[in-house]
Amino acid sequence: MSDPCRPRRGNRRRFLRQMGRAALGLGSIPFPLRSMAAGDAREMAGQANAPVAHKNLPDVVVVGAGAFGGWTAFHLVQHRARVTLVDAWGAGHLRGTSSGETRVIRAGYGAKTVYTAWAWRALAQWKHWEREWRTELFVPSGVLWLCAEEDAYVRSSLAALESLKIPYERLSSEEVRRRYPQISPDGVSFGYLETQAGFLRARLATRTVADAVARGGRVLVAAAEPPAAATARLERLRLADGHELAAGHFVLACGPWLPQLFPQFLSQRIRVTKQDVFFFGPPAGDRRFESPGLPVWIEPASWFYGVPATDGHGLKVANDHSGPPFDPTHGERIASPEGVATARRYLAQRFPALATAPLVETRVCQYEKTPDSHLVIDRHPHYENVWIVGGGSGHGFKLGPTVGELVARQVLGLGGEAPPPEMRIGAVAYPESVDSLATSSF
Repeated sequence: MSDPCRPRRGNRRRFLRQMGRAALGLGSIPFPLRSMAAGDAREMAGQANAPVAHKNLPDVVVVGAGAFGGWTAFHLVQHRARVTLVDAWGAGHLRGTSSGETRVIRAGYGAKTVYTAWAWRALAQWKHWEREWRTELFVPSGVLWLCAEEDAYVRSSLAALESLKIPYERLSSEEVRRRYPQISPDGVSFGYLETQAGFLRARLATRTVADAVARGGRVLVAAAEPPAAATARLERLRLADGHELAAGHFVLACGPWLPQLFPQFLSQRIRVTKQDVFFFGPPAGDRRFESPGLPVWIEPASWFYGVPATDGHGLKVANDHSGPPFDPTHGERIASPEGVATARRYLAQRFPALATAPLVETRVCQYEKTPDSHLVIDRHPHYENVWIVGGGSGHGFKLGPTVGELVARQVLGLGGEAPPPEMRIGAVAYPESVDSLATSSF
């Protein structure tokens, strides 16, 4: 029987070439990441250090081919581990949180500066690997924050950008109007533009990362069943079709399905909510609402954000306010009429030229929200060789490369700091009865 982890013959030369290129490891960079200038990040992303050769590495099974699972599997492959990536419907499927057409990548995070550093680090990796894969995944549109006031969140965000030497421009309300006449700055005190930020082609990226894993490991479409804690180590993971996967380590990055898999300790840590997304069609031939003419924009006061029209889709408009509870498997992905009406009112206010624009597409995604919007990266409470990665809280996609490298190093025992304590499973929980999950991921 052939080795399922061995690269296919047609890809062997390409695989060996990739193994000799940059692993973009974090071995010398503890978490939180050190300050770095833009030039430092580019230099770090372009390093061509060969991956460390590890003898007798165990097999690793990663469940979930979204942003966290896919990038974890990819970095494990870069470290020459024997990897099997499993997903119930395949990378980029429409039920997945990572399956939308676009996702924002930005570094403004208020006082949660660990994510500022992680996003900046991730951006360097996104740029590096899209060059390696010759697939455009990142669109450098910039991210424009429309601020009603300079509150604590804005001040903390700007201080973090300055500390890490991440470039931005501060714009007065009049400068916003002059530079982006398609945006009405009514109610905007000032804006700031993250000039190096933008958006990612999410579904394409998810599939591209899985393809890269397949060149050095194995990718399966199969449903995994929750393990029953009985011993200190998990030896085999059972699949719904009756087969089992044996491995030395397991990473469960199952997104919105994590609370269903482990209700005993994640039902109060992660809540899944329905999130409606709308695409409005600009007039024929009107390119004012595409990049580079229009950046991604974020408006914390209203919780609205959006992405320029791209790849034939309309102008994306969404609200970061958490929606109602949602079942990611059986929930019907139909946007609510109330959501459409709210998006239209916002569009008329901020983009008057699109006040009567047709709604050309809707999508329903989900957030897997934690009470404080922190990610969950921790060992399973019972199994010493199982890691749980999730709780993206509406902002996790961009961080995939950084999270994946951190988890891969933890799994393989390659050193570096453990994930921050606020990302532990037991760090904070929702109360038994909660009426609102109205916490923003901004």
